[in-house]
Amino acid sequence: MSPTKICIRFAIASTLLLGALAHAQSDAAGPIATKAGALHFLRDESGMAALIDTQVFDRFDAKRIAHFDETSGASDTVTRMLVQSDTGPLLYDFRRNPPLVQRVNQRMTVKRVFWQGEEVVMQSNLGWFGFQRGKLTKLQSSTTTYH
Repeated sequence: MSPTKICIRFAIASTLLLGALAHAQSDAAGPIATKAGALHFLRDESGMAALIDTQVFDRFDAKRIAHFDETSGASDTVTRMLVQSDTGPLLYDFRRNPPLVQRVNQRMTVKRVFWQGEEVVMQSNLGWFGFQRGKLTKLQSSTTTYH
């Protein structure tokens, strides 16, 4: 096999592997099964409202819903979610009830998300960032592999 074909196959395999490791974006408004209950996103007079069952636990501005979910367990319930808003991402932790809400407070468009223990690693239009315990950190080039 020629070196060109080997490189092409390696590039394709790498792309497929990276795509499988990144958590996909969803636009589902609900109901979404979470550890805290059934999540719904509803548009109201002040923007968007996030509800668990029938209780509002957060409000934010967004033209549309976009979120990245971390699931666990056999039932595939969502444990954490990164939601794209007009003012920047929001992290919802459904392992608590009511859910813990953390605002990133940096306007950016998230492209991909990797869940690394308690840290959320995001690729955005501004580069790579880590978000953990309410703190946003710009990531530098390294040899760390996220999956």
